[in-house]
Amino acid sequence: MASFTVEGQEALDREVKPFGSGGAHITIPKRWIGADVKVVRTSEPAEPEE
Repeated sequence: MASFTVEGQEALDREVKPFGSGGAHITIPKRWIGADVKVVRTSEPAEPEE
């Protein structure tokens, strides 16, 4: 696993949810609209259910 140092204003823990027909998204507070953000995956993705 890689290690990162990031400076910022706030941090959130979220789970990525499926979206549409092949994408995914996370939700963040509306007050973050227009801000620059970084997303770091901290675990392996779950295997898709068939």
